Amino acid sequence: MFTGIIEELGAVADLTEQTDAVRLAVRGPLVTTDARHGDSIAVNGVCLTVVDVQGGVFTADVMAETLSRSALGSLRPGDPVNLERAATLGSRLGGHLVQGHVDAVATVLDRQPSQHWERLTFSLPSGLDRYLVEKGSITVDGVSLTVASVDERSFAVSLIPTTLELTTLGHRKPDDPVNIEVDVIAKYVEKMLGGAR
Repeated sequence: MFTGIIEELGAVADLTEQTDAVRLAVRGPLVTTDARHGDSIAVNGVCLTVVDVQGGVFTADVMAETLSRSALGSLRPGDPVNLERAATLGSRLGGHLVQGHVDAVATVLDRQPSQHWERLTFSLPSGLDRYLVEKGSITVDGVSLTVASVDERSFAVSLIPTTLELTTLGHRKPDDPVNIEVDVIAKYVEKMLGGAR
């Protein structure tokens, strides 16, 4: 479980193609300070299991299922990535409950800069709009954000300078792919009420 509060802007160090997976090496000096084999680290919102840690770089195996359901397959060496270690029971919950289980890949549709913030609009894959509400939570590339507006095909968020500076969202351009995870509580409520899946 994560909170969507990015701890570090890391970078892809290497990608090694395997038969039906990729071994991803990520440079993250902060998140590797206490990382061990088997720990969970979210990379652009995708929960990955640490295989090895050496000199500020951790490696993780990314299976074909994850590559097909997230934007991790488009990463290249040198690309910046948002990193967050798994939350502990004593952690502050500065964002919201984030599983690290990506629901879909969306794309940046538009950026509207302002003097002190920016509004980003993203595509919204079919069927996910029912989980979003204005002023509710969504995770974009692992970043916990507040939904500013939503319709059946898109949603928008407003980003403060800190988020723009300390996460990949400050550099995303129109048509760039991003990982999105809707609020898991909405999914449970829907199921308990017997809604569509």
